[in-house]
Amino acid sequence: MAASSAVAVPAWVISPPRGRVSVRLSRLAAFLGPAFVVSVAYVDPGNFATNLSAGSNFSYGLVWVVLWSNLMAIFLQTLSAKLGIATGKTLPQLCTEQFSSAANWFLWGVAELAAMATNVAEFLGGALGFYLLFHIPLVWAGLLTGVCSLIIIGLDRYGQKAVEWAITALVGVISLSYVLEIFLAGPDWGQVALHTLVPSLGRDSILVAVGMLGATVMPHVIFLHSQLVLSRRDASGGLAGLRRHLRMEKIDVAVAMNVAFLINASMVVVAAAVFHTRGMSVTSIEQAHMSLAPLLGAFSGTAFAIALLASGLSSSAVGTMAGQCVMQGFGRVRLGPFWERLLAMIPAMGIIASGFDPVRSLILSQVSLSFALPFAIIPLLIITGRRRVMGPFTNTRLTSVAGCVVAGAIIGINLLLLYLTIFA
Repeated sequence: MAASSAVAVPAWVISPPRGRVSVRLSRLAAFLGPAFVVSVAYVDPGNFATNLSAGSNFSYGLVWVVLWSNLMAIFLQTLSAKLGIATGKTLPQLCTEQFSSAANWFLWGVAELAAMATNVAEFLGGALGFYLLFHIPLVWAGLLTGVCSLIIIGLDRYGQKAVEWAITALVGVISLSYVLEIFLAGPDWGQVALHTLVPSLGRDSILVAVGMLGATVMPHVIFLHSQLVLSRRDASGGLAGLRRHLRMEKIDVAVAMNVAFLINASMVVVAAAVFHTRGMSVTSIEQAHMSLAPLLGAFSGTAFAIALLASGLSSSAVGTMAGQCVMQGFGRVRLGPFWERLLAMIPAMGIIASGFDPVRSLILSQVSLSFALPFAIIPLLIITGRRRVMGPFTNTRLTSVAGCVVAGAIIGINLLLLYLTIFA
C-alpha cells in the first residue's frame, strides 16, 4: 500500500452543513480507520503472553500498567498521524530527507529487523490460533496464516478502507471473545477499579510489568500510522482542512487505542479471576487455552483460541504493511506487493519450521523490539519538532517536554526489560 495512493476526500466530508448531526457523524466515520489498523499491534500475541502472566501471577495488581502503556501509545500514535497529515509524507520518507545517509542506513536496518521480529510474533500467534482451534500442525498453520494475511492486505485493490474494515472486524472478534470471557470469569470489579487507578509494584512483579510495556508500544506502527492517514489527506482544504483532519484523527486514535486498552485489561482481569484465584500460574498460551475450558466451560476455551487467531491474522497483516512502509520509505524500493509481503513472512516461517519453542520465540521477539523502539521514537520527536518541516503543526514546548518524558520512560523501561531478561 503505497504512501502516494491518496484519494480525494469529498467536499461534504471537509465542510458539512452545520447543525446536521447525521452529516457530522458521516464526516467522522470517513476519517475513522487508520488508528484501528494501528491498534492491532497493541493486542498482538505478545500481549496475550504478558497479560496472562500478569493476571495469573499478580492478580489485578498490574492493570494500571495497561492504562499507562495505553496513554503513552495514544501520545506517540497521535504524533505519527500529525506528521503524515502536516507533511503528506511518511516518517521513513522524512527520515531520508532530514538525516544523513549513514544515519538512514542504520535506521533502515533497525526498522527492517523490527518488522521481521514483529512478524515472528504475529505469525506465531496466528499459527497457534489455528493449532488450538483445528489441531493443524504448526508449519501448516503458519502457511495458512500467511495466506490469510495476504488475502487481508490484498483487499487494498478495493481501497485502503476495505483493508481497514477487515482488520477492524477482526479487532471486533477479539473484543467479543473477551466480553464472553469477562462474563464467564466474574471478576471482583472493586479490585479491578482500585488497581487500575492505584499503581503498585513489587520486586517479583517488575519483570512482568516491564514486559507488558515492552509488548505494548511497538516501533513498526509508529512508522505505519504516518502512511495510513495519507489516504484521507486533502491539501486543497488548506490549513483549516488539515487541522480538521488532525482533529478527526485524534478521535480515531482515542477510540481505537481505548478499545485496545479494554482488550488488554480484560486479558489481565480474566487471568486474575480464573487462574490466580485458583493458585494457578500460567506459563504458556497453550496452558491457558487448556485450563480455561474445564474451569469456565468449552465456550471459554474456544473464545480464547478465536481471539488469539484473530489477533495473529490481523497483526500479521499489519506487520507486513509496516514492512512495506519501511522498505518504500527508507529504501525507495518496490518489489511488488506479493514479493514484499512474502519477504516479511520468511523469518517467521523459518522459526516455525525449525520447531523452536513458539512461546519462547514470542518472548524473544518482544525483547528484540525493545532495541528498535528508540529508533522510531527519537526520529519522530526530532522531525515533529522542526518548524521547517511541520510548519504550524510543529510540536509546542509542552508537547516536546511530554515527548521527552514519554520517550525517556519507554526507553528506560525497555532497557530495564533487556537487563532483567539477560541477567535476572
